[in-house]
Amino acid sequence: MINALTFFKVFRLAGLAVLWQLCRLTVQAHDPGLSAVALQLREDSLHADLSMALGDVRLLVPSLEASGDGHVIRQTFETAQPQLRKLAEQSLEVTWGGGQMRPEGIQIQADNSQAIHFLINFPRERSSHLSVRSALISRLSRGHRQYAALRGEHGELLAERMLDASNCTLESAVPTLVASTVPKVPVSNPQTFRSFLFLGVEHILTGYDHICFLLGLLIVGGNLRATLKIITAFTLAHSITLALTVLNILQISPRIVEPLIAVSIVYVGVENILRRNNLRRRWLLSFGFGLIHGCGFAAALRELNIGANGGGYALPLFSFNLGVEMGQLAIAAIVLPIIWKLKSQPAFSIRFAPACSAIVSLAGAYWLIQRVWFN
Repeated sequence: MINALTFFKVFRLAGLAVLWQLCRLTVQAHDPGLSAVALQLREDSLHADLSMALGDVRLLVPSLEASGDGHVIRQTFETAQPQLRKLAEQSLEVTWGGGQMRPEGIQIQADNSQAIHFLINFPRERSSHLSVRSALISRLSRGHRQYAALRGEHGELLAERMLDASNCTLESAVPTLVASTVPKVPVSNPQTFRSFLFLGVEHILTGYDHICFLLGLLIVGGNLRATLKIITAFTLAHSITLALTVLNILQISPRIVEPLIAVSIVYVGVENILRRNNLRRRWLLSFGFGLIHGCGFAAALRELNIGANGGGYALPLFSFNLGVEMGQLAIAAIVLPIIWKLKSQPAFSIRFAPACSAIVSLAGAYWLIQRVWFN
């Protein structure tokens, strides 16, 4: 049987390997491959607003350059107009009843949220079946997803879908130009629920900064009751700010939120070491920092322009948050039995917990430096 000291040495090496891997990760610690397209039926046309993160557009138009604050440099934006216009022409394939339409008007805008908007108009035909294929997804980073929502002339939501490289087409029945009524089309469908549920699970499982913070809390979390209070407080807090941010009630720049998330990781790790014998009411700390992490969780839904792009708020917000909770509970279910088992070893509180906490703090310090000085 491996004794506690041997286990600690093995874990220390594993921890250093994990820390090295963390140093190779991007600053965001999340997959940025998200975009959105809002489709609006008009009397004689179909209007599309394709919103993409500047980083994704730069993969396709390398001549675009970003300033220190992450926004596009205006001069390069103007110079790249021919390439951007060509990209817009290739971005969407619109088909009415089997006939493909060519775009009639294109505008390209850069907003204040580090995104590029491609505003495209297509002619509207008499057919009652519309198909829109997103042709750029396969050219973007692996795993890129695009949230597509279609609204009718009167603002009614006709269809919504999460698109990816293997399923990049939105199809819907639509009212014809001579029709007086709108066909009944299911709006909230299981596919949309599953898409946002899986997005939430993936967001927490690839959110290495959030995982680091959670592990920092759990490593000295105490008994089952104390641990449940910590997890519940974190869940409640980030659910509040996630909803407020997505609903545009609370707006805090990612350039503030992301460094604060890193600060929370550093603080938890340091407190574990300096106050390991006097850690009381940890659920309050979990709640306070959870409010900040909720703003970070909201970044994914903000990139998809939830609500603003023609879709509703309730289903994406609920299913995404549920996915985050499922991922969080899965992590806790794996980690907690191991921690409670190791606590019976004398070396746990003397070596194991401080070593884990030091790794957590170092990872947080790395992210803090990256997000403040190199982002």
